[in-house]
Parts: sequence; C-alpha cells; structure tokens
Amino acid sequence: MTTADPTSPAAFLSVCEASLASLPAPMQSAAERVLIRVEDFAAPEILADFGMTDPFALTGLYMGVSMLHESVTFPRVESPMIFLYRKPILAEWRERGDVALDDLVAHVFIHELAHHFGWSDEEIDAVLDAG
Repeated sequence: MTTADPTSPAAFLSVCEASLASLPAPMQSAAERVLIRVEDFAAPEILADFGMTDPFALTGLYMGVSMLHESVTFPRVESPMIFLYRKPILAEWRERGDVALDDLVAHVFIHELAHHFGWSDEEIDAVLDAG
C-alpha cells in the first residue's frame, strides 16, 4: 500500500474539503458555490496586478464578488474561486519548519474563503492569529 503524496494538488484539495466540512453549517452553505483550484504558481498577469514579481510571494487568491457586495440587482455572473498556489505554499512550509503542511494549506484556504464572506485582510489576520 502506498501513501498519497501530501504535496500533491489532490492532497491540497482534500485539506480544503476537510477545512470546509469543519465550518459551521451556515458558512458551509454560503461557500458551496466557491470553486477551489490548486495551481503551481499565480499567472504572471495576476502577480503584475498586485505589483509582485516574485512568483513565490503569493500563496492564495480569492477571485469573485464577496457576499457583502452581491445583490439582486448585481448578481454574480461567475462562481467565485479560490486559488491555492502550491509551490509558494510548499516553499513557505519548508522555510518555516514550524507548521504542519495540512495546517498551512488550511490556513491559506480559510484566509481566502474569508474574503468570500467580505472580511478584510486585517480582520482575517486578527481572527486567524487569535486561533
């Protein structure tokens, strides 16, 4: 019997699914339209949009309209998406050495999911740092 590779895109998706399943039911329901993608790196144009040149600088991204800004008059056309950038997450994990890979992947995923709920980076950091 072989052990699945914990660094694979499939393993990252499994961590996201488990993290989502651990949230309260109302949050799970609100996040059901969010698509999750695992890619090795952010596209160069995404990095450029953030003024970044280092492909290892971005570990995750939420793309979409937050629930706070969606309305009946301005409904979402496309499903919101969370991107996890695998190689930057792996690089951070190896560099830090003080966190389990699953915990880091879950942290990045929950951070990006919080944007879906309309939280700012400051609000997300305060909650995640307190936990």
